[in-house]
Amino acid sequence: MNVKTIKTSTLLKRFVPYYRRYVGIMLLDLFCASLTTVCELVLPMIMRYLTNIGMSNLAAFTLNTVLRIGGLYFVLKIIDVAANYFMAYNGHVMGSRIETDMRQDAFEHLQKLSDNYFNNTKVGQIMSRITSDLFDVTEFAHHCPEEFFIAFLKAAVSFVILARINLLLTVIIFAMVPIMVLSCTYFNLQVKKAFKLQRNQIGELNARIEDSLLGNKVVRAFANEAVELEKFNRDNQEFLKIKRLSYRYMAAFQSTVRFFDGLMYVIVIVAGGIFMLKSLITPADLVAYILYVSTLLTTIRRIIEFAEQFQRGMTGVERFVELMDSKIDIFDEAGAVPLQNVKGEITFKHVSFEYPDDHTPVLEDINLTIRAGEKVALVGPSGGGKTTLCNLIPRFYDATEGEILLDGQNIKKVTLESLRENVGVVQQDVYLFSGSVYENIAYGKPGAGKEEVIAASKMAGAHEFIEELKDGYDTYVGERGVKLSGGQKQRISIARVMLKAPKVVLLDEATAALDNESEHLVAESLDKLAEGRTTLTIAHRLTTIQGADRILVLSGNRIVEEGNHDTLMKQKGIYFQLYNSANILADKTDRTENTNVLSVRA
Repeated sequence: MNVKTIKTSTLLKRFVPYYRRYVGIMLLDLFCASLTTVCELVLPMIMRYLTNIGMSNLAAFTLNTVLRIGGLYFVLKIIDVAANYFMAYNGHVMGSRIETDMRQDAFEHLQKLSDNYFNNTKVGQIMSRITSDLFDVTEFAHHCPEEFFIAFLKAAVSFVILARINLLLTVIIFAMVPIMVLSCTYFNLQVKKAFKLQRNQIGELNARIEDSLLGNKVVRAFANEAVELEKFNRDNQEFLKIKRLSYRYMAAFQSTVRFFDGLMYVIVIVAGGIFMLKSLITPADLVAYILYVSTLLTTIRRIIEFAEQFQRGMTGVERFVELMDSKIDIFDEAGAVPLQNVKGEITFKHVSFEYPDDHTPVLEDINLTIRAGEKVALVGPSGGGKTTLCNLIPRFYDATEGEILLDGQNIKKVTLESLRENVGVVQQDVYLFSGSVYENIAYGKPGAGKEEVIAASKMAGAHEFIEELKDGYDTYVGERGVKLSGGQKQRISIARVMLKAPKVVLLDEATAALDNESEHLVAESLDKLAEGRTTLTIAHRLTTIQGADRILVLSGNRIVEEGNHDTLMKQKGIYFQLYNSANILADKTDRTENTNVLSVRA
């Protein structure tokens, strides 16, 4: 699988600014890191001093000397413990805050992306990018500056001290370090690629699980549990394959580290022994040397082993950057002003539209004026551009050519928030959030009081059935409102729009999926919603739009017929054909239903 990666330097440039808010904590963390480093580097000097006294002047090796040195080291360890506590707690909290800030930015960016992004991106992938992909950022954000700072400090101090003991042996040892790092670089890069594949596959796995769980009724209805298990198993095994690949590179990486680790000790033992035989180094200095080399190797090992955590963190940052770099297609243009005193007149001037991903023309040269308060119906064959025409008004998409005016103002020149506050949408596929009935209705006007919610519910014809629910307005509706019927969900969505009180209402086949009784109830609610508002209604059931002030017939990406019901019927064009076809189909349906009823009675 080919995975495009972003340069580490580029990722760090995007990540480092998140430290700005926490500079104070980070500086204190690094100060504590220096204290722990000093404590660690003092021990070899103490051992060197004690060994020298023991070998050259045993008489001076008194209990008082031992106690003073022991007391000094004990104080240093107390400082070390306190500093380590600060690093372990506050450092991790800083990392968690950075992770939280990044997740906040990612979610905020998602709110600004257009429908085109969500139409082409799996929800499971999006969820992975703003949740699990950022889990390792906490450890990375904390340990990255800390580990590299400690490593630099230990390497620099160790080099100075060891060089004073024996410069030649020090140069030999430190000459191995770049060879060791270069040898590990290849495996390090492979680990990064494997982690990127792993993250991507987690997203695919999440998407597969979400798709199967949300469609569980369809799965059971077709008895396709085995099919779903097979698809899940395929993705799950692919994830295992990628994890095995990452562990292979990690094992090779760690084995290379251990090889050079052992090689350095061999050099110290052999070269140090030869130097001691030739009196180029004292036994006490060799003891100190071995302890410093051990400290240095431990530091190098920690840095190289930290590379795994580093790559995990960088992979999370990379996936975050990819999300943040997703283009925002719909935004407030410079100088955009809020809409005020909206009346609801809509004008399309030479509007054309094609979807950005496939560039297939959907609307071509639409010229249309809808008067404030006018009720307009859109009909025509599927794919004629009816829904797209409506989606252009609240700027879910932007017109490819031409302009759309609301009360004479180009909608691109007004703020998105004020535009969408004045446009209400009722769709066929109602989306209710997981929560109570009250919360779902109040979503139309955050901060609305109970009286306002109830008033909106009464206008939508929803109050009575809500009161009959187990917990009334506090009834939990379930995921996507699964505990309610289609008609109930639709009336709650209408109440939500009623509460919002927009000047323009878009009804996208709002009754298409309902039974006759529910359709009648919802239609009454929609009539109340449309009162005094500019209303665009998309409908396949043409009997529901006979009372519209004007009917537009869209076909071949254009408006081909226009007029009220009677006018269009007299023209005997596309609308005439659609209306008669719908009536014939309705008659067949009614006869079938009547036959079924008689059969049941018999």
